[in-house]
Amino acid sequence: MTQGHPKGLYVLFYTEMWERFSYYGMRAILVLYMTKALLFDVSQASNIYGNFTGLAYLMPLAGGYISDRWWGNRRSILWGGSIMAVGQFIMFLSASYHDQPALSHPLLWAGLGVIIVGTGLFKANIASMVGSLYAPDDHRKDSAFTIFYMGINIGAFLAPLVAGGLGDTGDPADFRWGFLAASIGMVVGTMVFRIFKDRHIVDADGYALGLPPDQRPQGRDKSLDEPLGREDWERVAVIFVLSFFVIFFWAAFEQAGASLTVFADRQTERDIMGWTMPASWFQSVNAVAIVLFAPVFAWLWAQLGKRNLDPSTPVKMSLGFFLLALGYLVIAFGVKGVDPTTKVSMMWLIGLYMLHTFGELCLSPIGLSAVSKLSPPRFASLMMGVWYLASSTANKMAGVLSSFYPEAGKPAPVLLGYEVTNLHEFFVIFVVMSASAGAVLFLLARPIAKWSHGRA
Repeated sequence: MTQGHPKGLYVLFYTEMWERFSYYGMRAILVLYMTKALLFDVSQASNIYGNFTGLAYLMPLAGGYISDRWWGNRRSILWGGSIMAVGQFIMFLSASYHDQPALSHPLLWAGLGVIIVGTGLFKANIASMVGSLYAPDDHRKDSAFTIFYMGINIGAFLAPLVAGGLGDTGDPADFRWGFLAASIGMVVGTMVFRIFKDRHIVDADGYALGLPPDQRPQGRDKSLDEPLGREDWERVAVIFVLSFFVIFFWAAFEQAGASLTVFADRQTERDIMGWTMPASWFQSVNAVAIVLFAPVFAWLWAQLGKRNLDPSTPVKMSLGFFLLALGYLVIAFGVKGVDPTTKVSMMWLIGLYMLHTFGELCLSPIGLSAVSKLSPPRFASLMMGVWYLASSTANKMAGVLSSFYPEAGKPAPVLLGYEVTNLHEFFVIFVVMSASAGAVLFLLARPIAKWSHGRA
């Protein structure tokens, strides 16, 4: 799977790996920090989590526009990485004064705000650069995004282990070390990109990628001046349609950083031979499974393609929804009849994360590749920003839905007239939402494929 790819792919792989180490390290302990050190309740922490992650995925829309219009990918990535490192360090300062609300709370807001700005400049630009390494019709693109996605998840696997191991110790003061590790990781990622970008970040013809528009070689961007035709606009429409559907996928999937972390902390049996596993470590299950199974899925799609049986992008994505729903169905069964004081086997949560991993592999790298193939060259980063805009909406939605997590001794939350009295009813919400979205997307697969004109 890794043969025949340009070296620039691996520069982007390691840069993104460290950026995701930074982000997921912070994410693994953010809700725990707010509930255990700052003593926020679950509803308040969930809404803050949703607002933060929503804005973090909204800003790439602006970052993509700035890059396409003025800065170019390279400058945007360097500035974004540097700003995120500063934001994580501010989180370290917040946690250092966790017992002084007059300091810790303003530093929390400042740290999260700075990280949001940095993410906006970084996120869409690095993903669009992966696609730019290849010619528009290069068959290696799907494989390249799968490799890139493995980099994301190596970082996501290591992050909760390191940040959670350092921060989630039972001592509220230790959360600062988790945030410091996230800051250091972002510095490393930014330095990797800075050192190797000039030598290896080039297109198929050896020309530098990611330069500002006014510094690009003459004649290299003729396609950027051509007006969009009907097929271009139909492909753009497909990007918007797919982006709309992934809102529902990530709203359910991103419970991993919110309600599922609370569930792991409060109602999951984590004792192993006298040692209690940090709740944040469960977030590594998904990432390590991605690293293990991404090559399997890449091989599967390739084998199906050789036999002309490779499903279209919307069919693959609808399969991802059904696997997501199945994961929630498993855990809904596991907690049925369980009261708020009872802890259940960790195997229920691990089973959920494994099924969610398979669903993610059917949807996320496939979607990234589709956006790269469908985007008009002049709007490559902006269209990637649209894809992340969907993640923004989804993360905000995830925080809102997480706030309906039922807590002992508190009134049962009500969602659209549906009273959520126990965990079984809470998890069923995500079964219904995921399965319904998957079914509608599957029914729309044929018209979506038609509008893609052979690219999805």
